[in-house]
Amino acid sequence: MRLIIDTSKVTFTVSRDPQAKMEPGANPAQKRDRNTQMPLWTVQLVAMADDGAEVINVTVAGEQPPKVNAGQLVTPIDLQAIPWAQNGKNGTAFRAGELKLVAAGKSAA
Repeated sequence: MRLIIDTSKVTFTVSRDPQAKMEPGANPAQKRDRNTQMPLWTVQLVAMADDGAEVINVTVAGEQPPKVNAGQLVTPIDLQAIPWAQNGKNGTAFRAGELKLVAAGKSAA
């Protein structure tokens, strides 16, 4: 199940530059989207809302890494939360169609 997230009241700041999302193991390869076969990238964001902040890792598919850097304000487009459970562990993965830079002087909310 994928849940679309309302980001209208949240400000997102890049806290770590994009990293290739890698398969685990001795000879890791970059993970690819199941449908498009495009490479997957992970971007760490600080999500700031009225009631506090959280650090989340957001996966984005693309031939090149998203053109964002640490400290920049962004808006995740089509942000989804994907609950998961595996080997007795569980959590929530986040996926976005893209990360758009917020124009200077504007708020992401």
